[in-house]
Amino acid sequence: DKDEKSIGGLKKPPPVNKTLYYTSLLLDALAILLGWYFISIWFAVMLLVYGLVSKAYSHPAIRLKKYPIGGWLTVAVFQGAFTFMMCYVGINKYSLTSLVQAKVLIPATLSTLMLLGTYPMTQIYQHEEDAKRGDVTLSLKLGLRGTFLFVLITFVVATTAYLLYFHFYFSDYYGVAFTTALSPVVLFFLYWFYKVFRKPEAANYSRTMWLNFLSATCLNVFFIWLFLESTNLLQL
Repeated sequence: DKDEKSIGGLKKPPPVNKTLYYTSLLLDALAILLGWYFISIWFAVMLLVYGLVSKAYSHPAIRLKKYPIGGWLTVAVFQGAFTFMMCYVGINKYSLTSLVQAKVLIPATLSTLMLLGTYPMTQIYQHEEDAKRGDVTLSLKLGLRGTFLFVLITFVVATTAYLLYFHFYFSDYYGVAFTTALSPVVLFFLYWFYKVFRKPEAANYSRTMWLNFLSATCLNVFFIWLFLESTNLLQL
């Protein structure tokens, strides 16, 4: 990407050049080689696939980002389920056949479900620049209010799926903890929705970053706690 306005963690992104491009390719290659050497060939292959897909999302020759449904699904699947399975293979040093089991596929699917709802929110402040580039993102297609409504509905579906997963594979206790952990995110989201409903300019970069920060913090705190609690490490 050659964004001129705010994107990701950069409020004022610096101009890009060929040096940055080749440096990123070098680091990609190094990561794949290290993954092969220290973990497994399967993990290295998954790193390669993920890298190729991420480039296809942004590269002008392919530019998956310009397709509202295709770009949305690509991000949700590869940053969600695929990354979950890649980490499972890498941490445990398993082969790809280990992925074909419910205890892997269900949480992997849940990861994608969550991203299906959250990712359009990261595009909500980029409508002007995306339209200028010809990138018809899902958020641009839905509009500001439509994006909020879509994310709200998808989040309810994803949260329900998580609660069912905790009910059948852990206990309802974890489901209550999950919803409690995400309550700050929901409150901020609803407050922001109210602000945007009254004043569309409120759909800006700073509020998007605050939502990302809250979501990341709350989810990380919950899953770290879940790991410690379910493995009995807190009782040591």
